[in-house]
Amino acid sequence: MESTWPVQDAKQRLSELLRKATEEGPQIVTKHGEELAVVIDIIRYRELLRVELAPDFKHALTHGSGSDEFSDVLDEIVAERAHDLPRDIDLVGRE
Repeated sequence: MESTWPVQDAKQRLSELLRKATEEGPQIVTKHGEELAVVIDIIRYRELLRVELAPDFKHALTHGSGSDEFSDVLDEIVAERAHDLPRDIDLVGRE
Protein backbone atom coordinates (compact mmCIF):
# COMPACT_ATOMS: atom_id res chain seq x y z
CA MET A 1 0.00 0.00 0.00
CA GLU A 2 1.41 3.34 -1.06
CA SER A 3 1.78 5.91 1.72
CA THR A 4 2.77 9.56 1.72
CA TRP A 5 5.39 10.95 4.09
CA PRO A 6 6.25 14.62 4.63
CA VAL A 7 10.02 14.98 4.39
CA GLN A 8 10.39 15.82 8.10
CA ASP A 9 8.51 12.65 9.09
CA ALA A 10 10.58 10.62 6.65
CA LYS A 11 13.78 11.93 8.28
CA GLN A 12 12.59 11.27 11.81
CA ARG A 13 11.13 7.83 11.07
CA LEU A 14 13.52 6.54 8.42
CA SER A 15 13.60 2.97 9.76
CA GLU A 16 9.80 2.76 9.64
CA LEU A 17 9.76 4.28 6.15
CA LEU A 18 12.25 1.66 4.91
CA ARG A 19 10.34 -1.18 6.57
CA LYS A 20 7.08 -0.07 4.98
CA ALA A 21 8.73 0.28 1.57
CA THR A 22 9.95 -3.30 1.87
CA GLU A 23 6.78 -4.80 3.31
CA GLU A 24 3.97 -2.67 1.87
CA GLY A 25 5.25 -1.11 -1.33
CA PRO A 26 6.35 2.30 -2.59
CA GLN A 27 6.41 5.19 -0.11
CA ILE A 28 6.11 8.74 -1.44
CA VAL A 29 8.02 11.56 0.24
CA THR A 30 6.57 15.06 -0.09
CA LYS A 31 7.93 18.55 0.54
CA HIS A 32 5.48 21.39 1.04
CA GLY A 33 2.72 19.07 -0.20
CA GLU A 34 4.43 18.26 -3.50
CA GLU A 35 5.70 14.77 -4.33
CA LEU A 36 9.48 14.82 -4.12
CA ALA A 37 10.69 11.23 -4.17
CA VAL A 38 9.64 7.63 -3.79
CA VAL A 39 11.26 4.95 -1.64
CA ILE A 40 10.96 1.44 -3.06
CA ASP A 41 12.19 -2.02 -2.17
CA ILE A 42 15.56 -2.92 -3.75
CA ILE A 43 14.05 -5.94 -5.52
CA ARG A 44 11.45 -3.75 -7.22
CA TYR A 45 14.16 -1.23 -8.12
CA ARG A 46 16.23 -3.93 -9.83
CA GLU A 47 13.15 -5.18 -11.70
CA LEU A 48 12.58 -1.65 -12.99
CA LEU A 49 16.21 -1.43 -14.11
CA ARG A 50 15.89 -4.68 -16.05
CA VAL A 51 12.80 -3.41 -17.82
CA GLU A 52 14.52 -0.11 -18.57
CA LEU A 53 17.64 -1.83 -19.97
CA ALA A 54 15.79 -4.52 -21.93
CA PRO A 55 15.07 -2.41 -25.05
CA ASP A 56 18.76 -1.49 -25.35
CA PHE A 57 19.75 -5.15 -25.09
CA LYS A 58 17.16 -6.15 -27.68
CA HIS A 59 18.33 -3.37 -29.99
CA ALA A 60 21.96 -4.49 -29.60
CA LEU A 61 21.04 -8.04 -30.55
CA THR A 62 18.92 -7.07 -33.53
CA HIS A 63 20.96 -4.14 -34.85
CA GLY A 64 24.45 -4.86 -33.58
CA SER A 65 26.19 -3.26 -30.67
CA GLY A 66 28.38 -1.05 -32.75
CA SER A 67 31.33 -3.23 -31.78
CA ASP A 68 33.24 -4.64 -34.75
CA GLU A 69 34.24 -7.69 -32.70
CA PHE A 70 30.62 -8.46 -31.80
CA SER A 71 29.53 -8.03 -35.43
CA ASP A 72 32.34 -10.30 -36.65
CA VAL A 73 31.40 -13.08 -34.23
CA LEU A 74 27.73 -12.78 -35.13
CA ASP A 75 28.58 -12.91 -38.85
CA GLU A 76 30.64 -16.08 -38.27
CA ILE A 77 27.76 -17.76 -36.45
CA VAL A 78 25.31 -16.86 -39.21
CA ALA A 79 27.73 -18.08 -41.89
CA GLU A 80 28.30 -21.42 -40.11
CA ARG A 81 24.57 -21.89 -39.68
CA ALA A 82 23.96 -21.12 -43.37
CA HIS A 83 26.20 -24.06 -44.38
CA ASP A 84 24.17 -26.41 -42.19
CA LEU A 85 20.80 -25.58 -43.79
CA PRO A 86 18.83 -26.79 -45.64
CA ARG A 87 19.34 -30.53 -45.29
CA ASP A 88 17.60 -33.19 -47.35
CA ILE A 89 16.06 -35.65 -44.94
CA ASP A 90 14.29 -38.83 -45.96
CA LEU A 91 11.36 -39.07 -43.57
CA VAL A 92 9.49 -41.77 -45.48
CA GLY A 93 12.29 -44.25 -46.07
CA ARG A 94 12.41 -43.95 -49.85
CA GLU A 95 15.80 -43.77 -51.51
